[in-house]
Amino acid sequence: MQTVRKAVFPVAGMGTRFLPATKASPKEMLPIVDKPLIQYAVEEAIAAGITELIFITGRTKRAIADHFDKAFELEVELEQRGKTQVLAELRNMLPPEISCIYIRQGEALGLGHAVQCAQPAVNGEPFAVILADDLIDAEKPVMKQMTELYSYHQNSIIGVQNIAREETGSYGIVSPQPLSDKLYRVASIVEKPKPEAAPSTLGVVGRYILTPRIFHHLAHIERGSGGELQLTDAIAALLKEQQVLAYEFAGTRYDCGAKIGYLQATVEYALKHPQVKDEFYAYIQQRFCR
Repeated sequence: MQTVRKAVFPVAGMGTRFLPATKASPKEMLPIVDKPLIQYAVEEAIAAGITELIFITGRTKRAIADHFDKAFELEVELEQRGKTQVLAELRNMLPPEISCIYIRQGEALGLGHAVQCAQPAVNGEPFAVILADDLIDAEKPVMKQMTELYSYHQNSIIGVQNIAREETGSYGIVSPQPLSDKLYRVASIVEKPKPEAAPSTLGVVGRYILTPRIFHHLAHIERGSGGELQLTDAIAALLKEQQVLAYEFAGTRYDCGAKIGYLQATVEYALKHPQVKDEFYAYIQQRFCR
């Protein structure tokens, strides 16, 4: 029985919806309170038992590698100032058994191409794909929910969420066949259909577990929506050979690739943060509940 040990993080996108903030800084480094989006994604992977992190990067993305690297000068400064708690957090950001691989995506040709770039590092194993833009607050991390399902079913699994029908043009949409509670066989999948043509309202969000056979199909699909290599199209081809499951995960998703989703996540996470939640809640009460 195979387990999921590797996770791919496609982080080469331009982040144009957050310009000018993302002109020189990766969108994945945008903070939610005091941690960047990519750190939340990495922590979710580690909580699922994943030990190898594969980052598909692009130009202007060096800050991501720097974030997870050791910062000797900063650690010395914190130690001299007696900032022991912050120092411990920095040193324990990645457990010692976790390894990081950085692969440069030379050309931004879509999510499918980004995943394809990871093939040498994946090396024939099942693997996760986590999009940091999709921040999901869940009691049990969503990727852990999915790796547990994979351990039982040994099939590709894609995370889905019930969305408003008028929003189908922004998602890959699955045609589901119920298997058990919140778990479906995928009969078909289509990228960004018009509402009247959508086979359901179950939209694919940024969590996947894929078998290595996906690379065969990524190598043979043509460019799809937006002139890019769409992961959805490769999954549609994979369906002809292997069962693919869709899982309606337990958790609240914030689309941090959009300004409103990012702001919502910031507010919700601030209201739970142990250091600022009381003061922030008092501010909200004073400002909006007069």
